[in-house]
Amino acid sequence: MPSTDFDPASNHHPSWALIGSNLQERDMGIFSNIMSKIFGHASKTAPTTSAVKPVPAPAPTPTPSAAPISPAPPRPQVVDVTAVLDELAADSPQKLDWRHSIVDLMKLVGLESSLSERKALADELGYTGDKGDSATMNIWLHRQVIRKLSENGGKVPAELMD
Repeated sequence: MPSTDFDPASNHHPSWALIGSNLQERDMGIFSNIMSKIFGHASKTAPTTSAVKPVPAPAPTPTPSAAPISPAPPRPQVVDVTAVLDELAADSPQKLDWRHSIVDLMKLVGLESSLSERKALADELGYTGDKGDSATMNIWLHRQVIRKLSENGGKVPAELMD
């Protein structure tokens, strides 16, 4: 009987451990991974300001005819995408042009940037063009990722939004 590395008791193959993290990241969504890498990095490097404590505002005096006022939902944290990516680029041993290249942007945040991953990202973001024309797809992907980062609380310069 031939030897196999598959362990039926655990339903695992040893090589699955090597790709497990990539599968887990992909299940989450490639764009979600890009966003979490950028926004997560920003929260790790954001300065803490504990020196000054805000003074609470006095509670409003309720009036019998006034409807209760519910507090406004918390604003999402605004992340300076340019600052985060520039910092990552400065720390990278490779020269990566994240401002113009989706491949470099994905590499910079530590994600797989292969054509198959970019095609999966294109599917995720609703690309309807020819995925065989990778240059056009890559330009579209870069614009979409930057736009979606902006829509989700990322601060990006106007020139990257075009």
